[in-house]
Amino acid sequence: MDLSYTPEEEDFRTRLRDWLAKTVPGLPPRPSPGDWPGRRAYDLGWQRTLHDAGYADVHWGATPSVRLIFLEETEKAGAPYVGANFVGLLHAGPTIAAEGTPEQRERWLPPILRGEEVWCQGFSEPEAGSDLAALRTRARRDGDAYVVTGSKIWTSHAEVADWCELLVRTDPEAPRHRGITWLALPMDAPGVTVRPLRTLAGSAEFAEVFLDEVRVPVANRVGDENDGWRVTMVTLSFERGTAFAGEVVACRRVLGELAVEARTNGRWDDPALRRRLGRLNAEFRALWRLTQWNVSAAEASGGVPGAGGSVFKLRYSHARQELYDAAAEVLGPDCLDLDRPWTLDRLSALSYTIAAGTSQVQHSIIAERVLGLPKGR
Repeated sequence: MDLSYTPEEEDFRTRLRDWLAKTVPGLPPRPSPGDWPGRRAYDLGWQRTLHDAGYADVHWGATPSVRLIFLEETEKAGAPYVGANFVGLLHAGPTIAAEGTPEQRERWLPPILRGEEVWCQGFSEPEAGSDLAALRTRARRDGDAYVVTGSKIWTSHAEVADWCELLVRTDPEAPRHRGITWLALPMDAPGVTVRPLRTLAGSAEFAEVFLDEVRVPVANRVGDENDGWRVTMVTLSFERGTAFAGEVVACRRVLGELAVEARTNGRWDDPALRRRLGRLNAEFRALWRLTQWNVSAAEASGGVPGAGGSVFKLRYSHARQELYDAAAEVLGPDCLDLDRPWTLDRLSALSYTIAAGTSQVQHSIIAERVLGLPKGR
């Protein structure tokens, strides 16, 4: 499989790099981590800047290779991440682009690209854990609407979101993977209550969402009724496939910073630490090549990442934890100071073996879809 870029793609890289070099230094200061309304405004402002410069549509209007170049170059330039709108740009948006009707694509995609609307993800539930198919939030059909009752948890940026990609159970009698439907929920609908959750790192980007007889138009259903599990697999393939690409670049940057810090504070003299950092360097270089392989595979299959995304996500989530454990070793006692670089990242890294499907789930997907082993019971 060819992992190289075409001359046209390299030309795109050059033009993007030049534009970033002129644009990023002039951006306003970033708001404080706890100021979510401010962060929403900042993140959407950056998205509008990308839109006006002609770069907004790379997430679903360009080839996976161009998307990968965009993620790599924006991270290298220190440009803002998608931030509060990562669900819209990296999960819901690509799913609607792949599975939505022309009317749905026209309604929801342009506002995401213009930086006008934020999406959150209503998949996980308090009683379901990592078993997404065990969700209990119910939706009964009432004329031209679904009436939804239940709750969701770990809903990223729900407190500043306009829309939620919501999974509901529409046929409780069907096998659990076949009675699920994918809906676009307006977060200002009557009956929606959002309660922020504070994480171990002290941030509140997650929330619990309560749904009490919420009416959602049938026109907001993406895919057929009871076909939501298949649509969800499209969403998760994007989440596990290319959504982490920029983070791999960020981890490689952090690794270089750790080496500089170790040389400064004298810990570089420890040969075991040098070997650890060297192995991590090889690990993240391999993960980047795996990302390129997944992108090439996605291009060959119409743009939707496949099971290779689970291979990547499984190894990346553990490698990220190992990276920030190494950061703690470099910092020594200073790793307990939450104001030092990398300390909060170390706490957040713990969640990566859970987010976007636990490592146990990824093991099962790889066993069944890559190795061809029988499905577990």
